[in-house]
Amino acid sequence: MAVWPEGVIWQTDRAGRNTAQMNAEGLRFSLHPSIHELPVHQWDALAGGQVTLQHAFLSLFEAHGCVGEDTGWLPMHAALHAGDELVAAMPLYLKSNSRGEFVFDWAWAEAYERHGLDYYPKVLCAVPFTPVPGARILARDAACREHLLTAVIAWCGELGLSSFHLLFADARDLVAGESLGLMRRTGVQFHWQSRGEADFETFLGRFSHDKRKKIRQDRRHAHADGLRFEVREGTEILPEDWDFFVRCYRHTYAEHQSAPYLNRAFFHALGARLPQHCVLVLALRGDVPVAASLMLRDENALYGRYWGALEYHPCLHFECCYYQGIEYAIRAGLQRFEGGAQGEHKLARGLEPVATYSLHWLADTRFANAVADYLARETGGIEEYLDELRERLPFRQGEAG
Repeated sequence: MAVWPEGVIWQTDRAGRNTAQMNAEGLRFSLHPSIHELPVHQWDALAGGQVTLQHAFLSLFEAHGCVGEDTGWLPMHAALHAGDELVAAMPLYLKSNSRGEFVFDWAWAEAYERHGLDYYPKVLCAVPFTPVPGARILARDAACREHLLTAVIAWCGELGLSSFHLLFADARDLVAGESLGLMRRTGVQFHWQSRGEADFETFLGRFSHDKRKKIRQDRRHAHADGLRFEVREGTEILPEDWDFFVRCYRHTYAEHQSAPYLNRAFFHALGARLPQHCVLVLALRGDVPVAASLMLRDENALYGRYWGALEYHPCLHFECCYYQGIEYAIRAGLQRFEGGAQGEHKLARGLEPVATYSLHWLADTRFANAVADYLARETGGIEEYLDELRERLPFRQGEAG
C-alpha cells in the first residue's frame, strides 16, 4: 500500500486493478481491462458528440482484436466514480511499442535503450490509430478532470512505469496537464474550415487564380479515364462496399510493406453499429470500383481516415481524400474537415495548418529534463513552421482564416 495524495489509500485487487478511495471528496479511482466494464450512457454523456470518443467506437477495437495482448495496445481504461456515477474517464492503454500513435517518440525510446532502461511498457491516453484532436480526459468538471489525471500519474509512479502520454489533447486537457507539470508538445495538422461556402465553386472562389486553376486541373485528371465518384453514407454502404474498401485498405498497407492495424470484422461492425457516422467515397470505372476513401462524421466535422486504390490514376488520391471530402462537408453544413495526420501537400488543396497538442510525463527526472529542453526547441521550430505555412496558403489576400 502507498498513500497518494494526503488521505488517499491505494489498493490492488486480485484482478490486478488499482483503486484509490479519495476520502475527502468521496471519489473512487479504478482501472478497467475492458471498456465494457464502464457504463455506455455515462461514458457517452461525458464524451459529448465526437464519434471517435464514443463508447461504441472504442469498444470495436477490443471486440475485434485490434487492441489486446498481442497488439501492443493493452486496454486499461481509467475511471473516477462518485458513488455509482461515472464523473471522469480516459481511454487508457498499456503500450509495449509506439505503433499507431501518430505522435512519434521513437527517439525517446532509443535514448532509454541506450542507457539500459526500459521505456516500454508506457501508458498512453489516446484513441487507437486515430489522430483526431479532442477531449481525452472525459470529465464532469475541471476538478474531476484533474483528480483523474493525478490518480493516473500516481498509478504510473506506483508501478514504476517509464512514462505517460496523452495524445491530441483539447484545451481543457492542456490546462489540467500543465497544472500538474506535464510537458506540452506541439504538432501540425491540416483542416478545412467552413467560411459559409454555398458549394465547392464558392470555395474555389477564395483561391488565387493560379491555385484555383491547379485544383480544377487536378479534378479533370481525376475524372479522366472514364472515372466517376459516388458518396455513400450510413446504410447506403452495402456489405460488398465494405469488402471492397477493406481490399483497398489492405492494398495500401501492402504497398508500404507493413501490416494493417484494423481488420475486416472491425470495418463491418463499424458500418453495422455506427452507420450514421460513416461516409464512403467510391471511385468507379463504369460500374467497377477501383478506389475508396473512408471518412467519419459527427454533427460538426468530417474526419478523413483511410483510403486505398487498386489502380493508379493521376490525382485520384486528391479527389477521393480531399476534394470529395470538402465538397461533402460543404453540402452537409459541417464546420470543418480534418484531413488526418501530416501531409503538407494538403495546404495547396485548401486545408489550413492547425496546431495539435500532446502531454507527456516521464518518471526519470534526468530524461524528463532532457525532453523538456528538446520540446522547448522543437516548439519554437513548430511555431516558425506554422507561420511559414500560413504565408503559403493558396487563398487570395484577405481570404485566409
